Amino acid sequence: MSILRIYSESELNPELRKKLQLRESAEDTEALSAVQSIVDDVRKRGIDAVRHYSEKFDGFYPDPALCSDREIQEAEHRLDPEIKKAFNRAADNIRQFHQFQKERLQPASTKVAGAELGFYYTPVENVAVYVPGGKAQYPSSVLMGVIPAVAAGVKNILLLSPADDSGKLSDVVLYCAKMAGANSILKIGGAHGVAAAAAGLYAPPAELIVGPGNRFVTAAKTLLSASGKIRIDQPAGPSEVIVIADETANPAFVASDLLSQAEHGEDSPAILLTTSRQLAEQTSKEIEKGLEERPERRSMKETSIRQHSYAIVFDDLKEAFRFSNEYAPEHLEICTKHPQDDLNRITAAGSVFLGHYAPVALGDYYSGTNHVLPTGGTGRMYSGLGVETYMKRITYQHPTQESLRDAWKPIQIMSKVEGLEHEHGHSVDVRFES
Repeated sequence: MSILRIYSESELNPELRKKLQLRESAEDTEALSAVQSIVDDVRKRGIDAVRHYSEKFDGFYPDPALCSDREIQEAEHRLDPEIKKAFNRAADNIRQFHQFQKERLQPASTKVAGAELGFYYTPVENVAVYVPGGKAQYPSSVLMGVIPAVAAGVKNILLLSPADDSGKLSDVVLYCAKMAGANSILKIGGAHGVAAAAAGLYAPPAELIVGPGNRFVTAAKTLLSASGKIRIDQPAGPSEVIVIADETANPAFVASDLLSQAEHGEDSPAILLTTSRQLAEQTSKEIEKGLEERPERRSMKETSIRQHSYAIVFDDLKEAFRFSNEYAPEHLEICTKHPQDDLNRITAAGSVFLGHYAPVALGDYYSGTNHVLPTGGTGRMYSGLGVETYMKRITYQHPTQESLRDAWKPIQIMSKVEGLEHEHGHSVDVRFES
């Protein structure tokens, strides 16, 4: 039996289609309930509450909680030069692409009804970037969160990431944080770390908090955002990929890309949409081969493939792209004969990888696009992290006396309809009363 479930388009009745597109909801009521008391407690008791939850969940409170300059310098000194070189090259690409984005957020103005109307962009002043930590290390996420903030012109950038059991962050995380441009580094994570960032306990109160985390981090961000305390990037869920491929695709390439997504976690969907049953069957065999040849994390990868992943064989690519747009994947690979043309079919996706030499790993680490992307179908309404995430658009109007005079009567009528003529309407009347 094939390790990868393979469906035909003819099997896709509405019930099965809905089931295949269903993912775990970002509305995690259990986590939201658990985190609400933590957020409230941190707001009331401050650092004492943060200390309590650090000791409760992590087993210790890092002292000092903020990294010192000496810690960062020593980390840089210890770090392998080849590691520095790799992350510096990636950082250069990320800076270049995000500066390109910034250059296109230009102010503009026009004339409407005799008045000058316009807009311009200004950065959020205080930002926190969350990076998962503890036993794991994700220095690439440091670059992805901090560099666009610097490009946007953010004044204060706090990096927060939970320390390991020794109370420290890894050398490469500290090096990347400094190299990317973070102003301060907090060795505390979790819901209590997010609440501390919003409350301004270790740095200026964050007005925007970005970056992926576990379900409790996501819940804290969601609650704080809903209360109007902060803005967030987007809700985070399990990582996911769709590969759309025709007969020109290499099954070994496709299988490796599906497995690389499965490496994220047991609940990560890795999906193949193709017009070739032969490709689907060969890809399944290549997945089995890959699990044998690269057995690290095999149980996790196999669970992802068997329980959350599948292939669908469509009669034509048009229907494959329609399914993908409904799904709105975090990562979308287009492995077809004419990928650049097929890009025009995409209406919902976090980031798109075109051609047979564009694995998701390229964007995850090196190309310069961002790997903090919408998951769980939120690509239908959210974009991935970019310079504009850290910016605010401000509009303005500069009317003349005559343009306001032309608007006078319509404003009188409209304000009266809404019952606001006594002050709204009068604010125009008073300017023309002799």
